Amino acid sequence: MGHPKFSRRVWQGPKHPWQSERIDEERTLIFNYGLRNHREIWKARSKLRRWRSNAMKLIATTDSGEDHVSREKADLITSLHRRGMLPEGATLDDILRLNVEHVLARRLQSQVYYKGFASSMKQARQLLIHGHISVGNQVMTVPGYTITREEEDTLQYGIQSSLHDSAKRTGESKKSGIATGENHPIRLGITEIRSQATYENEDEESSLELVDGVPTAEEVQQIAEAAEAAPSADDANGGES
Repeated sequence: MGHPKFSRRVWQGPKHPWQSERIDEERTLIFNYGLRNHREIWKARSKLRRWRSNAMKLIATTDSGEDHVSREKADLITSLHRRGMLPEGATLDDILRLNVEHVLARRLQSQVYYKGFASSMKQARQLLIHGHISVGNQVMTVPGYTITREEEDTLQYGIQSSLHDSAKRTGESKKSGIATGENHPIRLGITEIRSQATYENEDEESSLELVDGVPTAEEVQQIAEAAEAAPSADDANGGES
């Protein structure tokens, strides 16, 4: 059971620590999604493993017409749809088609990048840790938080952040000479990178939305490589962490 004051670990690492193919795959994911270490991938895979296990149990359960069986199936699908993992009208079979990239793409850090609040995954992580991003009025500082569909609409720069549209120049920002709001160097850098981006066709820019907010691995890697020279979030604090 464990000590009641200390929560048990809910994720599971790899059974074999030294598998070159797995390590190379995880390094690619770390680069594409701006992760801190391999543990963040293991946590995402553990979540996915639990969801798929529940789906397989419910699929194997004979539908005897009992209300609780149908309710459990609907609750699981609704929960994953609310998290943005599944599209409208999905079934239990769709849960088995999910992979770890679907989970990583729904992280708050990834959505900050996809929504255009940062010019790279690494910068999105910096902005979160430094308290520049909020969901509604709540400042968010956890990059691995799984954002819901409802919360996506309220994702914004924090009101207290110098990146917010209504930010005013304080004594510190006046002293450093750094502009605020839309004229902040980070905001200008993001706008410049987005304006220089090229797409093969007109629908490619909105392709992330067409697949329900989950980009393909190729799209993530191409965007990540193109945004490596992004401004640092430390500039938003006048050079201070």
